[in-house]
Amino acid sequence: MRKAVVLSGGVMVLVLAVVASCVALRSPGRPAGPEIVATRYLGAWALGDVNAMRRLVDDPPADFADQHRALSRALRVADIHLVPGRLVRAGDTVTEDFEVTRVLSGIGDWSFRAVLRLVRRRGGWRVDWSPATLYPSLAQGGRLVLTRLDTAPSSPVAADGRGLPAGSGVQPYLAEVGERFGDPDAEDDPGWAVELDNPGRSAQRVKVFPGRAPKRVRTTLDRRLQAAADRAVGSATAALVAVRPSTGEILAIADRLPGPKGAFLSMNPPGSAFKVVTAAAALSSGMSPGSRVGCPAVTVAAQRTIHNDRDFDLGSVPLARAFAESCNTTFARLGVAAGGRRLAETASAFGFGARFAPGVAAYSGDVPGEAEGNALAEASIGQGTVQATTLDMAVVAAAVADGTYRSPRLVAGRLLGRLPAKRLPAAVTAGLRSMMGDVVRYGTAAGARLPAGTHGKTGSAEYDSAGHTDAWFIGYRGDLAFAVFVEHGGEGGKVAAPIAARFLVVARS
Repeated sequence: MRKAVVLSGGVMVLVLAVVASCVALRSPGRPAGPEIVATRYLGAWALGDVNAMRRLVDDPPADFADQHRALSRALRVADIHLVPGRLVRAGDTVTEDFEVTRVLSGIGDWSFRAVLRLVRRRGGWRVDWSPATLYPSLAQGGRLVLTRLDTAPSSPVAADGRGLPAGSGVQPYLAEVGERFGDPDAEDDPGWAVELDNPGRSAQRVKVFPGRAPKRVRTTLDRRLQAAADRAVGSATAALVAVRPSTGEILAIADRLPGPKGAFLSMNPPGSAFKVVTAAAALSSGMSPGSRVGCPAVTVAAQRTIHNDRDFDLGSVPLARAFAESCNTTFARLGVAAGGRRLAETASAFGFGARFAPGVAAYSGDVPGEAEGNALAEASIGQGTVQATTLDMAVVAAAVADGTYRSPRLVAGRLLGRLPAKRLPAAVTAGLRSMMGDVVRYGTAAGARLPAGTHGKTGSAEYDSAGHTDAWFIGYRGDLAFAVFVEHGGEGGKVAAPIAARFLVVARS
């Protein structure tokens, strides 16, 4: 078994000499496995041997060395520490989660988690390099910039007053909290910030180094749940947001999406996870989980041909089963029957289109107000022009769990003022809870090993004309609601729901 390797500056320490043993055991001429290639690459990186790194990269850019040196100069990097994590293999690709700590001269240490990607090429394993290897949200042509602050930022801490892990996926959000709730009257040394400047986007602060005696600001984050969320997401290109339904407090943000603060700002079709809203519209019109509905393999709704996944056909079934099995044809018909206005009004009751003000920038999702025809059929199954963030869908799940929509918050309520809350119809939330329980008991999430008492809804949202999908799973267990989004992940029940299961298992332990 491969053990932890600590790579620090110009020194590489092997906790156990397992890698050397693996090399010795390889037959002569046999290509190195991904574990060996990853170790060699990180070892060369720690030593500053850019040429050795380049030789391990598949089709490196001409300015490969220049990009590394420019980043080190811009951030005043005096040393770098790399701690490899777990390798995950899927066919001819491998990802390795690793922790990076850059020592910025005269400023402090900057730690975060990144992903090393490897691919099999011409019979051997190579590093699939991109600027995101240097920092997860760094795009081609982008740069990281060190700036002097004008005013002293605060020092955000968890709800219990203690610090949060330096390498956590929540750090960019803490940087914004620090900036927004800093001390404008502080004197002397205000501090520094690392800013991410990607082409076509406004600069985003991703790390703040407060000056002397920064003001502590308590967030709503739960340290234990944050650690569980980071562990559950791992190296996946994904996000997990957890919310306390009874208060709207944001408890954890594990964000490994490419865009800066993607869990709050990246809008994507929610796919079948949006059927919670469509089902709510049907329940508010007098239907119940036991109402009979048709679930044919294919249907035409408002001139739009809708297929079930792999064209499965259930015939006439209760609404609860159509929801549990995620029948596209059923919900396209229900949405068209409800009409665009009612669907939009129902979505609004769950927070779509609301002005989220959690203490950092956040989008709340978008549903067309007067969708008709094909657009309405697509919207009813979370496709087309329907867009949502991971935070938005966590709020939807929280509203079902508590029976009340609450605007989410990341800091104490006194810092934000009065936030909206709206009670949902009791019959609607009761029906949704029952049907979301069925999804986990025998529906599309039945194989995800979710803990008993979990209620949820899977989603597989098409993002291109070839039918490739992002994976979603939203749900709740007790007073803990969550949403998981996996970019280009495939099926929600097979990819996103297991991440939620890992989160919940750790959360309850």
